[in-house]
Amino acid sequence: MIGNFPFVAVIMLIALGMYSLMFKKNLIKIAIGLTLLEGGVNLFLITLGYRKGGVAPIYTMAPEGVKMVLPTPQALCLTSIVIGVATTALVLSIAMILYKQYGTIETDEIRRLRG
Repeated sequence: MIGNFPFVAVIMLIALGMYSLMFKKNLIKIAIGLTLLEGGVNLFLITLGYRKGGVAPIYTMAPEGVKMVLPTPQALCLTSIVIGVATTALVLSIAMILYKQYGTIETDEIRRLRG
């Protein structure tokens, strides 16, 4: 039913994130690109663990012969979300410090003002 749509969404999210990281000069846009990239990686991990007709691994009274969904990608995604929140907070705090010091969040202008 879902076919290849999650993989197409993964490619689009990762491509948008990489584009933003490579070609945008605004630090806020770079942080958004980093978040898009992390979302694409998380979706990829969850898509790899998907099984058609699978039961959630938390369900302990599963009927006999029912396939369980892999719990490892879910655990990796939870860890990745926590790391992503910390990374985003770090990037945004650095952007705030640079704005207070230089008055701008454009990377080209900060590089020029530094001397």
